[in-house]
Amino acid sequence: MKKTLSWLLAAVLCTAPNWLRAQPPPAQPYQVVTQARVGGPGNFDYVFADSDGRRLYVPRGNRVTVFDLDTLQPQGEITPTNSVHGVTADPLTHHGFSSSRPVVMWDTRTLATLKTIPVAGRPDGILFDPATERVVVLSHQQPNATVIDARDGAIVGTIADLGGAPEQGASDGRGHLYIDLEDRASVAVVDANTLQVTGHYGLRGRGGVPAGLALDAKNHLLFIYGRNPATAVILDAADGAVITSLPIGAGVDAAEFNPATMEAFSSQRDGTLTVIKETGLRQFEVEQTVRTKLGAKTSTLDAKTNRILLITADRAPAPPSPTPVPAGVPPGRGGPMVPGSFTIIVVQRGSPAPPPRP
Repeated sequence: MKKTLSWLLAAVLCTAPNWLRAQPPPAQPYQVVTQARVGGPGNFDYVFADSDGRRLYVPRGNRVTVFDLDTLQPQGEITPTNSVHGVTADPLTHHGFSSSRPVVMWDTRTLATLKTIPVAGRPDGILFDPATERVVVLSHQQPNATVIDARDGAIVGTIADLGGAPEQGASDGRGHLYIDLEDRASVAVVDANTLQVTGHYGLRGRGGVPAGLALDAKNHLLFIYGRNPATAVILDAADGAVITSLPIGAGVDAAEFNPATMEAFSSQRDGTLTVIKETGLRQFEVEQTVRTKLGAKTSTLDAKTNRILLITADRAPAPPSPTPVPAGVPPGRGGPMVPGSFTIIVVQRGSPAPPPRP
């Protein structure tokens, strides 16, 4: 009789609907788990996580400060640079590059400078294309892009006219570059081998002043983040067709996509990190809005730990504005940076780290 009952129970469990079976626990929400107040002078722009080399690079005006990606302990500086805005790295050659005049090329293992590369324009954004092993330095002035061989630092060529002012770009690893144009509300599509612009994708009025771009290369999806209105516009990367749009925080300036979690992230000046989840075939939702810190408008993904790192600093009060700020506009940059207040913020799923013992 006992054997019969055991057999019947097993049969019932095997045929039970999914909701009766053991379910994995729900994922914990994203939240700020660490805030490292590292200080130091100098303004800042894009932050970059070298997931392979386990370093975090932070441009600070005339230099790049370097931290251990796991402990956030200082590792050194890259100098000299002039008005550096961004950093990228080639994991194969272990060469790092700064978006500055001149571009500085260094060994990511030793931080020793290998070469300085004179470039024209006004370097701002920067990206690495693994398909061609090239670095693309973006500029709001012509040439709009300078392309550098990551192996030896030689200039391969330039893209004189992307059709607008480039802000952020991404490579699909298969010969295509996508670069959002801040003043044209569109995305330039570039052949990574010939350096020719092959098309432009308009945002159909859904997202003006695009400042952030993230790419799901496997599913051919572009996430374009605009400031006016504060919107994420999702496009088909093959033809530029608009799939949908979703609200984000105010003052976006950077974005990333994590293929391991199928989530896109955008960081905003209003102190929010918007998480958009791919929930199904061409289906998306704002999964979470994480409260970070005012001014934390640039971010980077550590692909090995699924952490998002952001940077910001406290600002002294700005002088009163003679005109009222319109509704929906994020707070301004503020006054001078408070000395010693520069902070690295770490966001991940889980509980915040306990405070240090006195």
